[in-house]
Order: sequence, then C-alpha cells, then structure tokens
Amino acid sequence: MENTVTVNPSDGERRKVVVITGPTGSGKSKLAVDLASHFPVEVINADSMQVYRGLDVLTNKLTLSQQNGVPHHLLGTVNPNLEFTAKMFRDSAIPIIHDILARKHLPVIVGGTNYYIQALVSPFLLDDSAEDMTENCSGIKQSDNSFIDENDSSNDSYDLLKDIDPVAANRIHPNNHRKINQYISLYARTGVLPSKVFQGKAAEKWGQVDNLRYDCCFICVDASLPVLDRYVERRVDCMMDAGLLNEVYDIYNLNADYTRGLCQAIGVREFEPLLRTCVVEDIYRREKELTEGSSIEKDETLFYGNLMEWLRSSSDTKSIILLEEAIEKVKVNTRRLVRRQKRMLSRLQTLFGWKIHYVDSTESISSKSDDVWTGQVVESAMKIVRSFLSENGSLSSTSGMSNDTEMKIIQRDLWTQYICKACGDRVLRGLHEWEQHRQGRGHRKRISRLKSKVQGLSFVEQKLEYSECE
Repeated sequence: MENTVTVNPSDGERRKVVVITGPTGSGKSKLAVDLASHFPVEVINADSMQVYRGLDVLTNKLTLSQQNGVPHHLLGTVNPNLEFTAKMFRDSAIPIIHDILARKHLPVIVGGTNYYIQALVSPFLLDDSAEDMTENCSGIKQSDNSFIDENDSSNDSYDLLKDIDPVAANRIHPNNHRKINQYISLYARTGVLPSKVFQGKAAEKWGQVDNLRYDCCFICVDASLPVLDRYVERRVDCMMDAGLLNEVYDIYNLNADYTRGLCQAIGVREFEPLLRTCVVEDIYRREKELTEGSSIEKDETLFYGNLMEWLRSSSDTKSIILLEEAIEKVKVNTRRLVRRQKRMLSRLQTLFGWKIHYVDSTESISSKSDDVWTGQVVESAMKIVRSFLSENGSLSSTSGMSNDTEMKIIQRDLWTQYICKACGDRVLRGLHEWEQHRQGRGHRKRISRLKSKVQGLSFVEQKLEYSECE
C-alpha cells in the first residue's frame, strides 16, 4: 500500500474526500476496495438500502471476504424499520470522515444514492433551514400539525400540499409521500412555504461546486445501458439462487409499510403478492395441524430450505406464476433505477457544475475479465485519485466557474413540473429534465407516431393534438 500521498489538508484548505458513484451494477464497491491497494482507504457506504441491517443478498452488500480488510462504515448498521433520511446520513458521515482524516487515511464515499452524497457535500439542506426557521419563529404561534398522517398514502396529502404551496407541489411526484409529508410538516411548524426555502442564498449555495463542504474528487463508474441491463438481470437470477426469497420471507409482514426503512428496497414489495399467498397458506396449515392435534415445531414453516426451489418443485401453478412475475418486476425496476441514477448524475453535472470523472467498466463487465477490470477501471481511477491528492488546492476543473455559468445555475428551474401527454402522462421535474426527455429517442418516436396517426384530422384538430403533447 502506498502511503506517500498527503490526505490531510493544510490550514485554510477544505478536506479532501473521494466520492465513487454510478449506476447500480457498475462496480463501485469493488473499485473502492481495489483502490485500497494503492491508497490508505476507508469506505463510507452511501447506498440508502445497504445502510440497513438485514437483506444482505438483496441489497448486494459486500461480504467480509469481499471487503478484503478495508474498513467499511455505515454498512448494515441502521435499524431496518427506521427511516434513515439524507440529513441523518450526513450527520452520521461527517464525524466518521473527521475520524478517518485524523488517522491520516483517505475517506472514500461509495454508493449510488446521489441525494445522500449531495446532502453530505453541500452546506445547505432543507431540514437545516426548517430547523433554523423553527428556532427563529419562537415568538410566532406554531401551526398545529396534528392533521398530518405520516402513514397516509392517499392523494389527500398531495392535494393538501397543492392547496398550501402549489409551487412546491409541482416540484415533487404525487407518489413521493415522504417528501410531501415533510413539506407539509415544515409549513405546519414554521408557517413558511417550502418553496420559499429554496429562494435567495439558499438556492445559490445548494450543491454548487464552489460551496461544497469538502474538496471532492467525483469518480463515476459507468457502463453502457445494454451491458448494465444484461448484468443486473443476471445478478437478480444469482441473488434468487443465493436465497433472496428466503430473506424477504423472513422479514415479511402482512401490514408492511413499503414507504419506510428497508422495505423500500427493490425486491421486497415485488414479492408481496407471492409471499402473502405463502404466509396465508402457512397459517392455514398450522391451524389445521393444531386443530387435528398434530405436533408442530415453533419455528417450523411451510417450506424447508430454499423457498424458490420449493415453489418451483410444487404443483401450485398460481404460486409459480406469481414467482416468475415478481422476478421480472425486480429486473424491470432495477433497470429503471439504473436510468434514474444516470439522469441524476447528468443533472449534477449540468445544473450544479460538478466535475465528474467517468471510468468505463463496459468491457470488463462484458468480458468478465479481471485483467480488463484492473487495466481499464482500477488504473484509470488510481491516476485520477493520485492527481487529485497531489494538488494543494481544489481541482482546477471543479472550481472557478464563469459568472455567466454561475448565473445560469442559480436561475435553474428546479420546481416546475412538466407532464408529457404523449408518453402516458409521464412527470418530468425541472426544465433540464424536461428538455432531456423531449430530445430522447423514445419521446421523438411517440411524437412521430402520433403525428402519423392524426394526419387525417383537420388543421385545427392537429394543432390541438400537438399542443397537448409538446
């Protein structure tokens, strides 16, 4: 291990931190461990599901052997029933970073949960402003928030937010119940509209590269979508063989809240119809055997060994169909997650001016070659980190934006919600995301088909049709 690099900054300089991000399946965690052969690395997990205890197979946590002796923090340490927010992650990670630096080691933040990373490196967070306003409003009568039901998953909360603050409501998806309730709670405690929080200096500081808490080196491990799609599908199959279904069955609750804690993980809710059937059958069997006076072990369950194998070997056609449908849903939702993560990284570059160094793992994933991984991914990342650590100040490419660029970012459209009728009422948030969607191949194809479809309409009808879609 090379220990010749300087990790601790001199007085007056921001502390250096390496951030490894990228879409799921690209190889982030493996790269962090491999970098420990060249630098005194300690890893801080920034995956919103891997922070929780349990579901190690489903969340794809590194095993102890895979960690290869590299210290990992915030990995499988949080109560699975707790809602571990971005603020909680930030408040937990900051003292860990300080301790790592005190040991003259290099903090490496690793994960695909970009809002965790953004909360950690940015000096501004919505929750902080809310707390400040609460303290400053001590002389003002606080609103009663007893009308807020944290478990309400209906449209009532979103309608309430639209009545209170339509600008804030347009910023978030109607199904984002946690954020909706957070905004309503903020208004109830302070009387200040959530959209007002993101005005003035707060909006200027949020996520800007020249205002980051640390001197950050952002590395994105990325791969082409077709390769990632095939890889994550194979990985889901491997997880199923490794006992994923047993893990989910063990934590299954008939009244589970899929909007909180570990239950939000992809691969939990998708199996709900299947597991509900299994649990009901298990309860029925137990009651029947107890009624007939049969002896039954306390921990005996409906199946023995691997639940997936048991289901596939059974003659229950309905359960087999539910199993295959659930597996396909996991694969589809994982592919969607990959695309969301890629879009978010693009936004961090375009809207916030983050300089992200991309390392391509496409060939190493396709070839499954350790030599290709080492030569193309590890070596490239190692050069980036070494260059970053050798500089006294911040990376020149990540600071010193022009005034014009700064003004464009300050004036960025973060709140407006756009709805694309042509793409099935798809919701896009912010002008940048909307423009990217309009330029996308899928949107253009739908518009082209729609134009062909309405060729026979009158000019006025066509104009009305196009205006709804554009």
